[in-house]
Amino acid sequence: MSEARKIAAILVSDVVGYSRLAGADEDRILARLRALRSDLIDPTIAVYHGRVVKRTGDGSLVEFRSVVDAVRCAIEVQNSMIERNVGLPAERRIDFRVGIHLGDVVEESDGDLMGDGVNIAARLQGICDPGGICLSEQAYWQVKARLDLAINDRGDVQLKNINEPVHVYSLLVGIPAQAKPATPANSAGPEKSSTRLALPDKPSIAVLPFQNMSGDPEQEYFADGMVEDIITGLSRIKWLFVIARNSSFVYKGKAVDVRQVGRELGVRYVLEGGVRSAGNRLRITAQLVEAETGAHLWADRYDGAREDVFDLQDQITEKVVGIVEPSLQRSEIERARQKRPENLDAYDLYLRAVPYMATVMPADAKVAAGLLEDALGLDPNYAAAHARLAWCHEIFFTRGGFDEADKVAGIGHARSVIASGTDDAAALAIAAFAIFMLGKDQAAALNAAERALSLNSSCATALYFGSVLYAFAGQPAKATSNAERALRLSPFDPMAYAAHLALGTAAIQQERYDEAVAHCARAAQANPRFSTLYFFQAASLALAGRQEEARPAVQRLLELEPGFRLRVFFELGMVRAIADRFAEGARILGLPE
Repeated sequence: MSEARKIAAILVSDVVGYSRLAGADEDRILARLRALRSDLIDPTIAVYHGRVVKRTGDGSLVEFRSVVDAVRCAIEVQNSMIERNVGLPAERRIDFRVGIHLGDVVEESDGDLMGDGVNIAARLQGICDPGGICLSEQAYWQVKARLDLAINDRGDVQLKNINEPVHVYSLLVGIPAQAKPATPANSAGPEKSSTRLALPDKPSIAVLPFQNMSGDPEQEYFADGMVEDIITGLSRIKWLFVIARNSSFVYKGKAVDVRQVGRELGVRYVLEGGVRSAGNRLRITAQLVEAETGAHLWADRYDGAREDVFDLQDQITEKVVGIVEPSLQRSEIERARQKRPENLDAYDLYLRAVPYMATVMPADAKVAAGLLEDALGLDPNYAAAHARLAWCHEIFFTRGGFDEADKVAGIGHARSVIASGTDDAAALAIAAFAIFMLGKDQAAALNAAERALSLNSSCATALYFGSVLYAFAGQPAKATSNAERALRLSPFDPMAYAAHLALGTAAIQQERYDEAVAHCARAAQANPRFSTLYFFQAASLALAGRQEEARPAVQRLLELEPGFRLRVFFELGMVRAIADRFAEGARILGLPE
């Protein structure tokens, strides 16, 4: 069963004392509950664009794209229940408890949701008062500036089976929620524009000033400095249009809607956050939002000590910049998929090609190559398309029969990237990998990889490719450093297999074979359709003296790539000592030369 991670607003509801009510008059209560669902609950969920994931007896699990929509839906239902319960005796009253959380969830292929995001929402529901709504801090932060709410701050609460305390807010139901004005009446903030600025021809983002949620002036400087560093870091992503600090900081201290920001600044995405203190600790929250819809693409929180404030600022800046790039690319890929074919430009064609590279197998790479060639037909100097096409030819060569034409074409596209003088870190790193593997030009490849990371040290793609390149070049320390940093910055990246492969190769070089087995197994789990990963897993098992355990990996390798030959490792740029080590393991298993 396939699964995917995403950020979602989760609402969990339950009937208070359902067992007692059903015990007194089950038929009547069931009839009322069905009527409430058909007349009130389901229509209200639909109005606020919710999706009922599942019913749990007397409760529901509902997904929303926006926390604001989830809260408005909950308030409307709870206010309606106050009216519907008027005059009823206690034994016939139906009261709901509602918990709302914004967090990471796992979506199964059948649409079911699992993970901490769901668990926290369920636990919040459990501590609600009858007829109440409880929000996590992450959810509350989203609605604080957008709705007028009567709130009770319950502080940090240790929820059952949740490792860390959750800061909880209770909504005082019975007071209608109203949208706040974009700026206070006496504000000298940005004027509300009736016109929408045109979007740039590439993805665009504004980083809003982070809110100081504790009133401490020192945190104000800390938050502003962090935002400035994030803007600087995002500006290194050359395919991204980043609004300058002077423009985004006009919203400082103002209650604004991200949709308004998107219109006024002409951006597709908005990054916002807040800083809160608790004793000697600081907590920073950040979230990436699609401006037009208000949908959340990513959210996280970070904790650190006040005495390490500058180190904390650097760490958070690095993490936020590192995770925003792949998050934006995923969103852009989805946007390109939805465009009509006749409206596609070179960038859209490139985006459509990217997912086909994920398996690193010839059949999918062939589809990607066609799209990339079309992109280059529209823009012959598109460095990112040249880089991905170089990688396609590396795939064709290594897993498609060692055709010399593929080698020549791959090297040609890779050298086009390097010769162009591009400052696209990801394109440079991919080109470096292709030149190393196909051209065996270690010096040129390492120079390009180092330049990529000097341009953007938080580029996860550059770190992932760099980790493999350094591992195959016989530099285990650099390989390990790049791999660990990449996994820390973008742990759910489709390229995560590369870091595990690099760590496994580094362990092989140092004759830590059991450790290599573990890393190579993780690589195969991260990308189960990439044939060569099963070779690395099998070879490391053989070198560890665990030949029998290697049989399933060998079988899977040959199923995916019947023409596999050990020769591939001597055709490529991998240093001879490492290739010989892997060959030793392969020969133990009797793999074809």
